Amino acid sequence: MQNDLGRRDFMKTSLKASTATVTAGALGIGFVAASEPVLAQAIKTDFTGIKAGEQDIPVGSFNMPAYISRPDKASGSLPIIIVVSEIFGVHEYIADTTRRFAKLGYLAIAPEFFTRAGDPNTFGTIAEIQSNIVAKTPDAQVLADLKAAIAWAGKNGGDLKKVGVTGFCWGGRITWLSATLPEVKAGVAWYGRLVGDKTANNPRQPVEIAADLKAPVLGLYGSADTGIPLDTVEQMKAALAKASSNPAAKASKFEIYPDAPHAFHADYRNTYREGPAKDGWAKCLAWFKQFGVS
Repeated sequence: MQNDLGRRDFMKTSLKASTATVTAGALGIGFVAASEPVLAQAIKTDFTGIKAGEQDIPVGSFNMPAYISRPDKASGSLPIIIVVSEIFGVHEYIADTTRRFAKLGYLAIAPEFFTRAGDPNTFGTIAEIQSNIVAKTPDAQVLADLKAAIAWAGKNGGDLKKVGVTGFCWGGRITWLSATLPEVKAGVAWYGRLVGDKTANNPRQPVEIAADLKAPVLGLYGSADTGIPLDTVEQMKAALAKASSNPAAKASKFEIYPDAPHAFHADYRNTYREGPAKDGWAKCLAWFKQFGVS
């Protein structure tokens, strides 16, 4: 696939125990430096039976890079899953997640939403990525990019009647917001922020959009997440209850994992918790099946 000049250059990481060596690579290969030392436990999904790689998706006159995985041989249209990354962008863990979905028969797309703002790998800390990349990426732009990815999928073997969105951390918040789009049929939000300050780029938080949901969302959260206190989850639950006349809000729910920290599904980090991660994944798949995205 052709490279887009606006695409950021990732670093290819080769794991040896808990150490890593890096060389220049492509989208979805390697891990961003600020994501802490990469652990050897990181799951590696092979390419048997699937096709996976980088593809440019047109958004107006801009070409947005994305990592896309699909079954190698499939008859008929495929259900679509949009995978939304953490603040680290589309690195190896996110690419691997798309391959896991492809193994199950999905057309899975991980758009690189941060490509206009810059490269998270040029910053050494999470705080720097937040201020230099994430804060400069407007919600409206992200949702427009997400809609473009769905439209591209519909023209390339995807079933537009079966569209799901799942995201992690920053992507969890975006998952809640994406559920206000008519194109989305179901969402699964992994430990995404629910409340926050209003800014020009973030005019609304999930707690404010319950009445506008058009798709039910399953929230997967950990009780030991210091960045997302349980009282904010309770605020979101209250907002959903208040909007219970909306079928999507009424159907939305949370699964709270006792003692699980933030990023408990991130198998390449020391926050990974196998039990909650595997149970959350099973519930994610069941949720999409329940609401017709399978």
